[in-house]
Amino acid sequence: MNLIYNSDQYSVVEFGADQAREALRFGGYEIMDKSGRREIFINGALAESFRQHVQDLIAQEPSMEEIDDFLGNFDEMMHQPVRLH
Repeated sequence: MNLIYNSDQYSVVEFGADQAREALRFGGYEIMDKSGRREIFINGALAESFRQHVQDLIAQEPSMEEIDDFLGNFDEMMHQPVRLH
C-alpha cells in the first residue's frame, strides 16, 4: 500500500499486486473524495487505464487543481461511504 496522492479534496492509495488475494491479483487503487466522504476501489482493466492516464497526466507536470479535476471524473462511481473505526 502506497499513498501516491493527497490533496485537500482527494487521496489515492496504490495497492501492489498480491497473488493471494483475487481482488489484488493485478493491484489496484483506492480513490477517496474527502469532502464527499466516499471512496472507490478500482482494479483490473479500469486500474490499468487509470494508471496510464495518471502517467500521461504526470508527464505534463499538472497542478493540484488539474489532478483533482482528473480525479473528479470518478466521483459518480464513488458509492462506498468512508467510515472511521
